[in-house]
Amino acid sequence: MKKLIAGLAIVGMALAAPASTAADTTLHHVHGLAFSADGAAIYVPSHDGLAVYRNGKWSKAPGPEHDYMGFATTKRHVYSSGHPARGSGLTNPFGLMKSLDGGKTWQRLGMEGEADFHLLAAGFETDAVFVYSAARNSRMSAPGYYHTTDDGFAWARATAEGLRGEPAAVAAHPREPRTVAVATRAGAFVSRDAGERFAPVAEGQSVSVFFDLEGAHLWVGGYAGRATLTRIALAGGQAEPVTIPAIADDAVAYIAQNPVRRSELAIATFKRDVYLSADGGRTWKPIAQQGVAR
Repeated sequence: MKKLIAGLAIVGMALAAPASTAADTTLHHVHGLAFSADGAAIYVPSHDGLAVYRNGKWSKAPGPEHDYMGFATTKRHVYSSGHPARGSGLTNPFGLMKSLDGGKTWQRLGMEGEADFHLLAAGFETDAVFVYSAARNSRMSAPGYYHTTDDGFAWARATAEGLRGEPAAVAAHPREPRTVAVATRAGAFVSRDAGERFAPVAEGQSVSVFFDLEGAHLWVGGYAGRATLTRIALAGGQAEPVTIPAIADDAVAYIAQNPVRRSELAIATFKRDVYLSADGGRTWKPIAQQGVAR
């Protein structure tokens, strides 16, 4: 399980149409999961570009096949960090970049050759970007949690008071630019002041976090001898367990929600299984298993 957790990255999406056949598409790695803004497709970023699930079929998206380590989306933009595709002419690592056309072309936002953010999240309606930086760079004076609301021109470092454990995932609230969640081996934590102070909302090893697009609940993927998925109301109340498929020695690495049909959800696991639910997580159907498209 440690090896699986070490590969965790944040949710990602592109908005472009597919450019290859399902026969060309294998999920060699899964670095994120998201629906397109129009709700018509699911996107999986990885080492070799973006895989697309649309109309019941898998394909590869057009654009450069970057190694997307950190990958997050909003209504308007795609944000990413990682390593450039061969021949792209970009510096490795490429720091923070933004795409206005669904990943076909990219605008550099700084820290090229310095930063590779594996943990990166963005608010769906706010464009607030949160990252965990494992090392200092020209815009970040020390390792830690940072956020920006101006596309990386200025970064603010969070004190992260109350946060415990090694970070595994970060999530940004869709509507509140100062609300962020972090999953760690000690639990799941939420901050409402851009990471200055965190409060625990779930105990035990947490490996993924996701705010639903209504902004009312936090979904937490956990592992305690077996995989779990929990839905927690931000306004208080009891945590609700969510039924998930039987997955052995694996866990829910990513959670995504369709912005058009809100009852439609997707999850992806560390072992490259991807499941789709049309009823809010009550039932699931596999659309990829161990990276093989179905």
